Amino acid sequence: VLPALLSASGPTSIKIEGGTHNPMAPPFEFLSEAFTPVLRRMGANIELEMSRYGFAPAGGGSLEARVQPATLTPLSLCERGDLRRRTARAIVSSVPEAVARRELEVIAKRLGFKRDELHMKVVASVGPGNAVWVSLEHEHVTEVFVAFGERPLSAEKVAHNLCSEVHDYLATDAPVGAHLADQLLIPLALAGGGVFRTTAPSSHTRTQLELIPEFLEVLFELTEEANGVHRIELRRRS
Repeated sequence: VLPALLSASGPTSIKIEGGTHNPMAPPFEFLSEAFTPVLRRMGANIELEMSRYGFAPAGGGSLEARVQPATLTPLSLCERGDLRRRTARAIVSSVPEAVARRELEVIAKRLGFKRDELHMKVVASVGPGNAVWVSLEHEHVTEVFVAFGERPLSAEKVAHNLCSEVHDYLATDAPVGAHLADQLLIPLALAGGGVFRTTAPSSHTRTQLELIPEFLEVLFELTEEANGVHRIELRRRS
């Protein structure tokens, strides 16, 4: 509903309940730390606040979004800039704390995170759950990579999968990861222009590149650069 709220006649406040942390959707931290900051650069005024965690399959989480109407402006996001801060967090609800510790130990070993960059938290939720994520705050963009504990995966396997995703991102100079690229296409289309560089686009992203021009008078240009980096540029259809 965000595109509609951005074009509404007045400010909106909505409450969303359900799974704030599940493997089939962007978790709250991704929305708050990676997605909405880019939208603010494009002129949006969005505030997000989570009051309760909700892990799949039980759900029960709650977040509130406050959105001011805005006309989005084109985005240019082609460089990360210098790394300012990196953080790894692991949370558990009705799951042994040792699970979070083991995940953070893997991150420390594989990615070289220092002790003060690692954080663990026990949270309350309707059902059990475990999530671990890495935030990389660069000068021009913050990227968030998330993994979820689930049977039969060990804590170590969950963390190794996450580290591999972070490693693949850092192996390029693209500022935008695959999941963020997926989220930025509709805002780019609403703005009527813009460009960003990303890691290899997902099949979902490629589908959107074909589908969005069926509804709006825009065209996407996807160009592959070196080292698996892709450039996505939007233009208005003449």
